[in-house]
Amino acid sequence: MGKALPIVLIVLAAVLVAAATMHSPTLTPATTPEGAVQALLNHIKTRDAAGAFRYVAKASNTDEQDFARDVFGQDGNLRTYSALQVFDTKVLHESDQEASVRASLQWASAVGAVYDSRDLKVVREDNSWKVLWPVQARAKVPPQVIPVNYLRWDIVSRGPDDDWGAQNVDAPHVRIISMNPVEKDGNFTLLGEIENEDTVPGFVSVSATLIGKDGKTIGQEESFDKISHVLLPKEISPFRIDFPNVSRERIESVHLQPNAMLVPASADPVMGVMHQVLQKDARGHSVLTGEVVNQSGQTVNIPHVLATFYDNSGKVIWVSDGYVDQSLAPQTPVPFSIALRDDLAPQVHTYRVTVNQYSRDRVQ
Repeated sequence: MGKALPIVLIVLAAVLVAAATMHSPTLTPATTPEGAVQALLNHIKTRDAAGAFRYVAKASNTDEQDFARDVFGQDGNLRTYSALQVFDTKVLHESDQEASVRASLQWASAVGAVYDSRDLKVVREDNSWKVLWPVQARAKVPPQVIPVNYLRWDIVSRGPDDDWGAQNVDAPHVRIISMNPVEKDGNFTLLGEIENEDTVPGFVSVSATLIGKDGKTIGQEESFDKISHVLLPKEISPFRIDFPNVSRERIESVHLQPNAMLVPASADPVMGVMHQVLQKDARGHSVLTGEVVNQSGQTVNIPHVLATFYDNSGKVIWVSDGYVDQSLAPQTPVPFSIALRDDLAPQVHTYRVTVNQYSRDRVQ
């Protein structure tokens, strides 16, 4: 037994060294530009920042920490609550020393699926292909004093000592001011606008019920996030309600129900929208691009952009929305892009953009 113990220890040490060697991070050189992009994205998919960074070219001029913040989020932004689920790659151009690869990404997030497309440059480096990853620069906000003079509404509810049957403040009065039913590729959609006609803020939503020609209910849906839920007095929000796989010819009538609940709210932060342009993206699809600016002095974690598109008669012909995966630092513009149906782009006469905001440290 005395002689066996040292042998056992030597064998165990050898096994541990071999195991450590097998699990130590090693780079499998990418032999093709598309392979480099796929390797990087596979590591991102498993949330392996160190593994992904090994496929980032030195010419990217970024370090691993900034890369990890860019890919996995920072400041409580939407990317913080997202995970890469599916990706697809396509080589756009390739030569001996460089290439361009389009990566179409689908992220699972706290607000549903988020789609992104990036045209990545790939270069030869150290006998391998590496990806030039464009890290978005972090905003550096200078010290400053921003005056706060916004309106605010608080709610004082009845207490336990009030008379039995005493009522709280009534819910705000809201009204649907326009509605347009449309059908595309066998899918039925209700578009419109809702207004808070009251003098107090409200949390609003719109629900719809479709009744078939036989008198039976075909389906019930709500506006979900295709609406600005918190409306201040006299504010107007677009709404969109989708009914997948429902053709218009099956529908006899539509019942719309606006819902409102009194909530505390404030007019801060003020969100500005600048440089709005309706154009084509790199794939030839219609998009509305621009910049959103947080004009308050506090960080907005998750911005949500809503766009209402009108024809030349002022009718709502489409409502689109999109989440910006960057947080908004005070006074710092951040770009946004919202998709528009290509067939509707020629009909757009004007549009209106509004911004919802979600801030984890802000209590309204």
